[in-house]
Amino acid sequence: MPVSTDSHPESPSGSPLDPPSESLSAGNEILLAIESTCDETAAAVVTRDGRVLGECIATQEKLHERFGGVVPEIAARAHLERILPVIDTAMTQAGVQGEDLQAIAVADRPGLAGSLLVGVVAAKSLALAWQKPLVAINHLHAHLYACQLSQPSGESVYPAIGLIVSGGHTTLYLCEDPINLQYLGGTIDDAAGEAFDKVAAMLSLGFPGGVEVSRWATRGNAKAYDFPRSKLHDGSFDFSFSGLKTAVRYAIVGPGRQDFSSLELDDSTKADVCASFEAAVVDTLVGKSRKAIRQHGVKRLLIGGGVAANGRLRRDFAAAAEQDGFQLVIAPPELCTDNAVMGAIAWKQIDRGQFATLDLDITPGLQRGF
Repeated sequence: MPVSTDSHPESPSGSPLDPPSESLSAGNEILLAIESTCDETAAAVVTRDGRVLGECIATQEKLHERFGGVVPEIAARAHLERILPVIDTAMTQAGVQGEDLQAIAVADRPGLAGSLLVGVVAAKSLALAWQKPLVAINHLHAHLYACQLSQPSGESVYPAIGLIVSGGHTTLYLCEDPINLQYLGGTIDDAAGEAFDKVAAMLSLGFPGGVEVSRWATRGNAKAYDFPRSKLHDGSFDFSFSGLKTAVRYAIVGPGRQDFSSLELDDSTKADVCASFEAAVVDTLVGKSRKAIRQHGVKRLLIGGGVAANGRLRRDFAAAAEQDGFQLVIAPPELCTDNAVMGAIAWKQIDRGQFATLDLDITPGLQRGF
């Protein structure tokens, strides 16, 4: 993507670029958001009032399919090839140039190190070339902010309990506002989405696993197997899906067997395993979330992340919301998986003067969810 090299002096490394001009009206303020935390290369041009002027997402499913999961090295190389064309496409769709932007936002945490690095380097390069302020986004906070973007009235969805459930994260927060989140608990081993992918691999269902397991589950009996709901009643807000994954393995091949190559299961058995597994995951997510709502006295639940697109999850949470009397806000399916539109959370940071410097570095893993 060609970048402007105008006459603005370069900003010294380590210092913030000039804050955005206050001469723009709210309707004209636009920013470029970049997302590359895992295996989706995405860019979006979004306005302060939530309009998406341009968006592009390049997926990597075909690259990782034969491995049954995301390979970090392959993901990073694919981001490197696609990042500039993706940004260029979003900017072209929006009909804007670098000089039209108020800021450039990028997810710098958490995620795969190589993937994050590609996005952050691209954002810093464009911020320097175009002399625009840089905003560092927490990818997890942005997933929950996708719930805010789904509100046509613009009414705030905060404060709330927030549940992020994806391939890399299963985390509960107490959300005061989009930026101030208190970590309540998270997975101590596999994330829910990772467990879906691994069960799909055991059953040779294909990749991405979550979609395939859910598709097969619609034809199965969710009570066929009594899979464990780990840590559901332990008093904490932590999750654990490793034991569930092992229980599925034992149900398929029995204890101790590692070779799945000669395994032959009929379609009915596969469907029952998928339905029972899916029910165990969703029961755990619902149970922990209901407990967090009761304990913290918050009457709203936000859910974001790729697994939030799951049909059973949406139905069971809707039933729980009706029974317990809380408001349920789940990100729309198109904003559940990784995307750059949710980078609109950067406007909240801009309003607070939370800008990054050109020394911005990545934070692949987060302590206690942050």
